[in-house]
Amino acid sequence: MNIILASNSPRRREILENAKVRFSVKGSHINEIIKDNESPEETVMRLAYEKALDISKDNKDALVIGADTIVVINDTILGKPKDEQQAYDMIKLLSGKTHYVITGFALINLSLDKKVIDHQISKVTFKELSNDCIKDYIQTKESLDKAGAYGIQGYGALLVNNIEGDYFNIVGLPISKISDCLKDHFDINLFYGG
Repeated sequence: MNIILASNSPRRREILENAKVRFSVKGSHINEIIKDNESPEETVMRLAYEKALDISKDNKDALVIGADTIVVINDTILGKPKDEQQAYDMIKLLSGKTHYVITGFALINLSLDKKVIDHQISKVTFKELSNDCIKDYIQTKESLDKAGAYGIQGYGALLVNNIEGDYFNIVGLPISKISDCLKDHFDINLFYGG
């Protein structure tokens, strides 16, 4: 069965490549709307599903993987910053505190009429960061396309004091949980290349 990643994220692509999954990429371009009446978990699962469904419509025989990642602190969802000032404000808010990284994922095969939608949560604690440290990080330009304005797989690792849970979830794709779902629901074993 063909596997399609419904994401242009190079980080998600790298996670699948490192797991030796044979897949292609077709980025979804849905409008990522955050609704007030949804929990963070509901939000990421809905967005992941919308992304996967968008690509599945033209690829009914394929297994499509959609994903969406957010950062949550004090019940506030932090998406991708619009500019450097917003990135600075987000990092300042996270400084010295623990936040949650939630990735929703959806696995869809329309010809089999199968869909699995789930999520994974990890906890990240930042060090106390000086204003200069935050400014230095913002200058790397790494923060602008990342939920919560940081990427743990890059310079953002220098901001982190501790993590609890799945590291790959924080990067953007909880590959271990997805692997279990692929095996349980689609009879796809990633140990054999998907």
